[in-house]
Amino acid sequence: MNPTLFILAAGLGSRYGGLKQLDGLGPNGETIMDYSVYDAARAGFGKIVFVIRHSFEKEFERAVVSKYRDILPVEIIFQEVDDVPDQLPYNTKREKPWGTNHAVLMGAKVIHEPFAVINADDFYGKESFEVLADFLRSVENSKNQYCMVGYRVGNTLSESGAVSRGVCVINEAGYLTSVVERTHIEEKGGTIVYLDDHGVEHQLEEDALVSMNMWGFTPDYFDYSRESFIRFLQLHGQDLKSEFYIPTVVNELITEGLATCKVLQTPAKWFGVTYANDRPQVVLKINELIRKGVYPNHLWGK
Repeated sequence: MNPTLFILAAGLGSRYGGLKQLDGLGPNGETIMDYSVYDAARAGFGKIVFVIRHSFEKEFERAVVSKYRDILPVEIIFQEVDDVPDQLPYNTKREKPWGTNHAVLMGAKVIHEPFAVINADDFYGKESFEVLADFLRSVENSKNQYCMVGYRVGNTLSESGAVSRGVCVINEAGYLTSVVERTHIEEKGGTIVYLDDHGVEHQLEEDALVSMNMWGFTPDYFDYSRESFIRFLQLHGQDLKSEFYIPTVVNELITEGLATCKVLQTPAKWFGVTYANDRPQVVLKINELIRKGVYPNHLWGK
């Protein structure tokens, strides 16, 4: 069975002020997500699952999903703030859902095979989907063996300002031991630096591996996520803005010895529109990949 691509898109409506503003960055109006689906299809993924909000279901179906139905089977599931297990109490004044791992948990309804998780609005690169698909095929009949695509931090920076990244700590065998969030990462005078919790600047090696929220899991991850989310709600259910993140659960499982997470390295360069000024550079990078023959000029052959 081919792995599934699970795309986290519940934040698109609010982040872009409506799906009409999903940016066409390719020469024929292609979005970043178009390139991800194209890369996933040629890497051998067998299905796409989107998690979105009910509020933009019709617009998402028309503007996004309709493009992909002839490429791969597509399913839509929903993430809402009231999607909590066991009717656990929470602050009913909260407006937004509970974060990335809450979004992943919604996939338990339709995903029963190894699956990849990506953000809808990040460009990950052809090579990243290839190594991810290969790993997921290798663990089809396994449990508790996960992976994460690790990017060299120097390949993930914005020319327009500082970024936050999850810096990976790995052991000699290439397995993740923890993800440490580092804020305000930028290049200064040819050196990459970040600020610690006290505002003190530290150097970060250019080839340090960071997480860009590109993960691979087997379906048992849903059971662990549900148990972890229950504990999260018991502690933070009354908070208005607390979030249940993927690295939180992965770190828990690694620390408790319940699962492993292989860090798959990629030469690909991540990019996205973190700042408005990033857009022209993203357009140039996509055109350069087309010039090199990585992508056709007309992505879907039309």
